[in-house]
Amino acid sequence: GLPPTPPPFRAGAAPRPGGKWVARAPAGGAGRTARARADRRLARLLRAASPGFAVLTSPSVVARLAPLLPASLRSIGQYHGSYEHAGGCWHLSSIRRHYPELDQAVFLSEDDAWRFSENALLPNARSLPNPLPAWPEEVSPLEAPRVLGVGRLEGVKRFDRLISAFAASGAPRPWELHLVGDGSELDRLRAHAAREGVADRVVFRGRVPAELMPAEYLAASLVAVTSEHEGLPLALLEAAAHGVPAVAFDVSGGVRAAGPVLVPPGDTRAFALELGRLTGSSRERRRLGAAARAGAEAFRLDRVLDAWETLFAHVTR
Repeated sequence: GLPPTPPPFRAGAAPRPGGKWVARAPAGGAGRTARARADRRLARLLRAASPGFAVLTSPSVVARLAPLLPASLRSIGQYHGSYEHAGGCWHLSSIRRHYPELDQAVFLSEDDAWRFSENALLPNARSLPNPLPAWPEEVSPLEAPRVLGVGRLEGVKRFDRLISAFAASGAPRPWELHLVGDGSELDRLRAHAAREGVADRVVFRGRVPAELMPAEYLAASLVAVTSEHEGLPLALLEAAAHGVPAVAFDVSGGVRAAGPVLVPPGDTRAFALELGRLTGSSRERRRLGAAARAGAEAFRLDRVLDAWETLFAHVTR
């Protein structure tokens, strides 16, 4: 990874990925000499690799590693954000500069791939989504009076807007809003729920292990995403696979591809109206949930792996 993440990242149980250290100091913080030394180690490591594909997972990784790749490794540059997010920071200029030289540039949705192709002048853009980790056989009965929000309790997720929308939705008791995740905004969000008059109906669940998340979706009747920006939110895909309808701000092609009810970005009032409409109609929840599950078929792991095989064949032909 470039650079190491502030909280340690723990990979899944088995099989664990292998790794080799090329530098133990954070990228960019060790000076030119140390960086040049690390780049030489990395170039040697890459030259020793068997012929194949180097999947570069962010603009910073592409900028740093692409020039070091030997001819035996085909370069595939992923971008896990949206075009909207890239345009609001340095990512778009870096993608314009470095991604055209790759063998393939890969984005999370057809809409994102098209917009990068048109506005970043990429001749090699293609869409390839992240997959669902598993396909559930059981779907939610959509009867529990529960709206579910999933994600880090950080500013970018804008759970304050979700709490405000829930408070304004008119959803009657016993409807509750359950927030799964932890983060630095917990105390502020508790205080915000109290100001909105729903402190007793907003349940902060803390972090839930991934293997227990299916039970959370099965116990929910709605999922809500109010993030400032998103690529392709896993919570929307997992909710859809469990037959749970969702409401989300229309912030990216990935969000649109996941098939939720879309609301203009930042429009808390419109979000509240949709929450009120769906908490008040089990029939509409069932209709939207069935449609969401049908759409989520495209994100099943076997289908996404087939798309990767097609991509590899395209790059090598």
